[in-house]
Amino acid sequence: MLNKKIKKILIGTNNAGKLKEIKDLLPKSTKIFSTKDFKLKSPKETGKSFLKNSLIKAKFFSKKTNLICLADDSGLEIDILNGKPGIFSARWGGAKNNFDKAISKVFRELYKKDKNWKLKKVKARFICALTIYWPNGKIVKSEGKIEGLVSQKKKGKNGFGYDPIFIPLKNKLTFGQMSPSKKYKIDHRFKAFKKIKRFF
Repeated sequence: MLNKKIKKILIGTNNAGKLKEIKDLLPKSTKIFSTKDFKLKSPKETGKSFLKNSLIKAKFFSKKTNLICLADDSGLEIDILNGKPGIFSARWGGAKNNFDKAISKVFRELYKKDKNWKLKKVKARFICALTIYWPNGKIVKSEGKIEGLVSQKKKGKNGFGYDPIFIPLKNKLTFGQMSPSKKYKIDHRFKAFKKIKRFF
């Protein structure tokens, strides 16, 4: 059972950006289902950590469909905001997960904290927690993170979420300016996925 590779999987997200990124990480031979195929709404994320919330989603969607489900919970932690937005990263975008709104809120909060934040290096990290949940209750979890800085303004149209304001360490470009192929090789989701790749 342990070495049986996953041939078909449900990606437990209603976020189109995440769906695309996770699809691109999976082997081409894997048959992929999305929550849209089953018209499923996302469960309430009541966990206090990325891992708890990814488990809530993976279990919920697996139970609804009887498929193995891979779910992601990820977000941006900013040091001078005491780790916010953190697990509330998507929720800062309001009911419609509008990330322009979320990014504006990040800038507002930074100004409140320090009017001169743009003159400083504002440390941040992206964290991704992945959970695979099997219908028989088996669970596999992993976490990946990438350290970086908050950009002073939005740059780039690639990626999604907070990508236009996150500059990974040792880079000049934000994730929003990078080509997807470059981003996928270094980002938090890739690092988390590397740890569970053996199941595919």
